[in-house]
Amino acid sequence: MFKVPDHQVAGHQACDGMIGPLVDDSGHFYKPLQSDERGSAEVAFYTSFSSNNKIPNHIRRFFPIFHGTQLIEASDGSGLHPHLVLQDIVSSCLNPSIMDIKIGSRTWYPEASEEYIQKCFKKDRESTSLALGFRISGLQVHGSKESGIWKPDKKLIKNFTAKDVRLVLRKFVSSNACADSGMDPDCSFASTVYGGSAGILAQLLELKKWFEDQTIFHFYSCSVLLVYDKESVSKGRSSSAEVKLVDFAHVVEGKGIIDHNFLGGLCSFIKFISEI
Repeated sequence: MFKVPDHQVAGHQACDGMIGPLVDDSGHFYKPLQSDERGSAEVAFYTSFSSNNKIPNHIRRFFPIFHGTQLIEASDGSGLHPHLVLQDIVSSCLNPSIMDIKIGSRTWYPEASEEYIQKCFKKDRESTSLALGFRISGLQVHGSKESGIWKPDKKLIKNFTAKDVRLVLRKFVSSNACADSGMDPDCSFASTVYGGSAGILAQLLELKKWFEDQTIFHFYSCSVLLVYDKESVSKGRSSSAEVKLVDFAHVVEGKGIIDHNFLGGLCSFIKFISEI
C-alpha cells in the first residue's frame, strides 16, 4: 500500500496535484524520476555507487540503500511513472526529528546551462549557502506534548541568517522546540544526539575524513539528512541518530580532484554543530 510520507521536509512533495515521493509499509521510499536528464543522472549515480568497489563499506552506511527502479502509479494519479526505490530512512522512528542541510557554497554543476546557474546562484546568494557553505532546506522537530511538532514553512527557512541557523541547530536537540522564537532552547538532547561515539558529530567527522581523500564523485546540490527518534531519546534510550546523504541528480565524476565545494561546506557545518 503506497502512501504519501508524513515526514518529508524538503524537495518536491506530493500535494496540490504535484507528483512527489511515496512510501510503503516495508520500509521503502519511492522517489519519482524527474523527466529530464536529472532523473537518469540520479539512477546512474546510484547504479555506479552501488557497484563501485572503491567505496569503503563504512562509508556506504551514509547513503540510502538502493533497490533499483520500479514503475508504480504516480502520487497524482496520472498513471505509471518510474521511481527510484530507496531505503525509507525514518520508517523505524516513532517521532522522527529531521533536518535537511544543502551542502556547498555553490549548488550548480559545471555542465549546467547559464539560466540554471543564475537560478542557483540567486538561491545561494540569498540564503546562507554562499556565506556559510551550507543552508537548511527543511526540518521538523518534535518538542514537548504541549508544543507539538515544529515545522517552519519554506518561506521562513529560505530567509534564515547565520544567527537563525545557530538557533535552529539548538532547537533541533531541544525538548521545548516550538514556533515561538523567543523561547530559549534547552538543548536537553544535545549530548545524546550530537555527541558521543555514535552521535551526529562523530558521523559527520567520519564522512569528512572520506571527503578529504575521495576523488570519485563531486556532489553538487546534495544534502546531508540528520535524523533521530525523539521517542527513544526522551525515554533515555539511544537516539539512533543517523546521517545520510541524499539528492544525487547533479553528481558528476571527480576526475581525480577532491570535492572542495562539498568538503568546505561540510567542514563549516561541523563547526556549527560542534559549537552547540
